[in-house]
Amino acid sequence: MSEDLIVREQEPLNLEMPFSSLDGFITPNESFYVRCHFPIPEISAESWRLKVEGEVEGPFELSYDELLGMEKRTITATLECAGNNRIFLERKVKGVQWALGAVGNASWTGVPLSTLLDRAKIKASAVEVILEGADEGEVDKSPRLPGKISFCRSLPLSKARADVLLAYEMNGEKLSASHGSPLRAIVPGWYAMASVKWLRRIIVTAKPFNGFYQSLDYSYWDRSGPLPTLAPLAEQQVKAEIARPENGEAIAANSAYRIHGAAWAGSASVTRVEISFDSGATWRDVKLLGEPVENAWRLWEYQWHTPAIAGRPIIIARATDSRGTVQPVERSGDRGTYMINHLLPIEVEVRAL
Repeated sequence: MSEDLIVREQEPLNLEMPFSSLDGFITPNESFYVRCHFPIPEISAESWRLKVEGEVEGPFELSYDELLGMEKRTITATLECAGNNRIFLERKVKGVQWALGAVGNASWTGVPLSTLLDRAKIKASAVEVILEGADEGEVDKSPRLPGKISFCRSLPLSKARADVLLAYEMNGEKLSASHGSPLRAIVPGWYAMASVKWLRRIIVTAKPFNGFYQSLDYSYWDRSGPLPTLAPLAEQQVKAEIARPENGEAIAANSAYRIHGAAWAGSASVTRVEISFDSGATWRDVKLLGEPVENAWRLWEYQWHTPAIAGRPIIIARATDSRGTVQPVERSGDRGTYMINHLLPIEVEVRAL
């Protein structure tokens, strides 16, 4: 791992990429952020087994070598921690104090989850698929559970069958321990808590899973029904982030400066990114770089000729996706400390350097 990663916590290990270092479509493995809920488990690939069980006709287990021998697939997907940008919330809240860099984009190689589900022959009663990791410990949140629990999340059967990958390689290299070796899930377009690391069990269930990290944590208030209901976090929200300039950066007056960053929108595609220099009063389109890639971020840039007069302009970027959703101006309190995608102003100092 890069020495430039920002240490947010030592135990469990939580490391952030300085977003200002963004310089390519693919995030190098050593620069990719690390999110852990418990200590990283020590797992030997030789003795590791993946169990597939529950509401299936034929439960089975796989060794690592057997998994490698199956037909593989490679996808590109952006993973973002659901608490990314938490440090910018106006009232300080609990949780890892991520700034802009709890996000990264990588190429993932592995076996489609649907391949294993087909082999197991799912029963008609099945509704969800639980992914259980080998990482475990005591929860330090209220309500507190007695004893240790493992990190688990579930997916609707439709999503599990659609595009979820069980990955053993990241950017062409075997997964490192911190990124989930020997096997992790990649759930494209969803916040990364769904992409469970250190997989050891896949459990098909006939009823919705209400485990700690599915209901009490990583949830939000859903108001789509007649009354507010707690719902599990799922798809990433549309967002643009500025990599450079950084907040507080000194920039030469009357000069050329390349503003750049990335934008993403879950399973939707980013169709527009705009930038404002007057706190959102007016907006200018930026240049989107490359071609859109499904479930991956889109890099962007804007060639700025800085003001001739010294000052402290406020720069804001906002994204629009293919569904017509525009990044919101204000934060929704229904989301608690998660799904943070409201506009974030960057203040710079333009001066004679």
